[in-house]
Amino acid sequence: MRRSFLLAAALGFLVPAQAQAPSGGYPERPIRIVAPAPPGGAMDTLARLLGQKMSDALGQAVVVENRPGADGNIGAEFVARAAADGYTLLLGDVTVLTMGPAVRRSVPYDAERDFAPISQLVSAANILAVHPTVPVANFREFVNYAKAHPGKLSYASTGRGGSVHLAAELLKRATGVDMLHVPYKGASAAIVDVLRGDVPVTFGLSQVLPQVREGKLKALATTGASRMAVLPEVPTIAEQGYPGFEVTSWYGLLAPAGTPRAIVTRLHQVCVQALQAADVRQKLEAAGNQLIANSPDEFAAYIKAEKAKWTEVASTAGIKADE
Repeated sequence: MRRSFLLAAALGFLVPAQAQAPSGGYPERPIRIVAPAPPGGAMDTLARLLGQKMSDALGQAVVVENRPGADGNIGAEFVARAAADGYTLLLGDVTVLTMGPAVRRSVPYDAERDFAPISQLVSAANILAVHPTVPVANFREFVNYAKAHPGKLSYASTGRGGSVHLAAELLKRATGVDMLHVPYKGASAAIVDVLRGDVPVTFGLSQVLPQVREGKLKALATTGASRMAVLPEVPTIAEQGYPGFEVTSWYGLLAPAGTPRAIVTRLHQVCVQALQAADVRQKLEAAGNQLIANSPDEFAAYIKAEKAKWTEVASTAGIKADE
């Protein structure tokens, strides 16, 4: 089963709203979406776009509550322990739901057991970019150069055990290249040294895309299953000799486990409607996102597959973020 589904496909299996409406008049009071990240970032922006459209559709306020800390564990645990009544939801991502549990000895929730998936909302590939001083013009030249100079190239990540670190480890395993990992405390700190050429390689999107457009970094490849609409001229790693290679940053909406299926179905419906809105679509796609809007069951299967994938990568590479 393909991991990402076009919005139009998702709309195809919706049934009329009146047939899906849960009993009891849900919702009868405001709903909160917990974003386990600080205000102003990509997760917060998505939560607020989604919340406004859901509020319009449901006739109740949908408020965003930021609960950052512990790489998202604080907010995720809060929702996992909340009442399963559809009034407290989690905007989770690849890190909170799959990568974090893969690299930490102890996480206070289980992504498969403690949540009822509603829908994977969006997915975004990363860009493999290098400083212009790296003497390569494309991804294949990059692989050959790295193999000819083992350990010479270093790459900047957003921290040990983070998404960039795991993506680079997957790349190293797929291609056989040897690069030195240089962890930073966040993307903003990492990009400074990448732009100076001190650490000439990185993966990213929001911090990297503007630098590529301005010619300050060279984009060699993207990490999705297909090319990015915002960089259609840049081929994927998969199409450059490494079929099946895929790394994406994704976000999805979840409720606490045990939430009635009728409520999950209703929330899924309004999520799809929200993503269908022209203004929401335009903002998300301009930032490099692909709209997904898959079903609750499809999202559950995807979480399971991603968790297994990153657990295996972390185990093979010996990555533990809490060491």
